[in-house]
Amino acid sequence: MFDFLVEIFSNFFDWMGSLPTLWVYVTLLIIAYGENVVPPIPGDLVIVFGGYLAATGQLSLTLVFILATIGGSLGFMTMFVWGWRLGDALLDPDRFKWLPKDKIVKVSGWLKRWGYGIILANRFLSGARSVISLAAGMAQMKPWNVFLYATFSAAVWTALIAYLGYVVGDNWRIIGSYLQIYGRIMFWLMVSGAVIWYFVRWRKRKETVNLD
Repeated sequence: MFDFLVEIFSNFFDWMGSLPTLWVYVTLLIIAYGENVVPPIPGDLVIVFGGYLAATGQLSLTLVFILATIGGSLGFMTMFVWGWRLGDALLDPDRFKWLPKDKIVKVSGWLKRWGYGIILANRFLSGARSVISLAAGMAQMKPWNVFLYATFSAAVWTALIAYLGYVVGDNWRIIGSYLQIYGRIMFWLMVSGAVIWYFVRWRKRKETVNLD
């Protein structure tokens, strides 16, 4: 799947690298924002590429970090606002059919269990970022707290992958393949953790009922 994405977007990366510096920064900001709103956009890969361009001297690594963090944070908050405004209407089976409603329900459970910790970890959960922001809005979580945690999460993740792109240079595509594997592992670890937590909770309730 990763190789397929690289092939599709290879022309995009060639085009992006040929842009004047200012427009490379603008493109980076737009992609970092859009990745949260339109998940198929390979935002992480673009940030890694931005780190690579910084290694060649075309960009500033600091500006890559700042713009990608701003874009990621604003994108997260955009989806948060949509979740806040639309609420449970997002789960209506006759509306918003393109949304993964089962994932929204699952992530809502995560938020009930771990609260703002999920917001803090959202950038490290690549398969669920936009869903987390929607679910957080639906749960009416405190906007300022969500913004702070989402921004911190974006900053840490962006610094990590931009620096990796900077360090590996011409081999920046390798980072993307590892990020895809990492995203899958983290997502299923979260799913497994939620299942175990619900099972333990169910067992405790059952034991309590038996004691009564």
